[in-house]
Amino acid sequence: MPLWLEKAPLVLASKSEVRWKILAGAGIPVEVKPAEIDERAVEAQGRVSEAGAVARLLARAKAKAVAADAPGRLVLGADQTLTLDGRRFSKPADRNRAREQLKALRGKTHQLHSAIALVRGDTVLFEHIELASLTMRGFSEAFLETYLDTVGAATYASVGGYQIESAGIHLFEKIEGDYFTILGLPLLPLVAYLRQAGALLG
Repeated sequence: MPLWLEKAPLVLASKSEVRWKILAGAGIPVEVKPAEIDERAVEAQGRVSEAGAVARLLARAKAKAVAADAPGRLVLGADQTLTLDGRRFSKPADRNRAREQLKALRGKTHQLHSAIALVRGDTVLFEHIELASLTMRGFSEAFLETYLDTVGAATYASVGGYQIESAGIHLFEKIEGDYFTILGLPLLPLVAYLRQAGALLG
């Protein structure tokens, strides 16, 4: 008997290769259909500013947008926000912004808020938010430039400008929180719900 009991694969409303790999690695068949939404417009309409609430709102909006074109399918939306001392950061658009962002985070502890929303049709079946705290070490300017050279365009692919599963781990001295949460997909709560709902073998 397979682990996945739904007739069709889970639809992932995200273009994140990391999220897809997490789900596939857990034995969950995945169909990737990135959501095409204006995130800033969704935020404005939702009138939320707290980082966790923003992540939850965007995860839900992504899932619902894709579910509208996937009738009857389970659709997973996800989003992650980063805050430092109340300031929210976005994905850096270029090398200069990545440099400035990493300088702002250097030697300090920031928070990652990772949210997921599972939707079928227009119904939100499950939502969850988890928090992780990460402390960057006081790295040198020489290290920062070498890091940016080494990582290249991957710096712009995540909200923090790093991937802890690769070279980004060299930025840190302390990490508190679930590994999958840091990667942007709180996996344990998700699979627990899927088992409870009968989508995964219990």
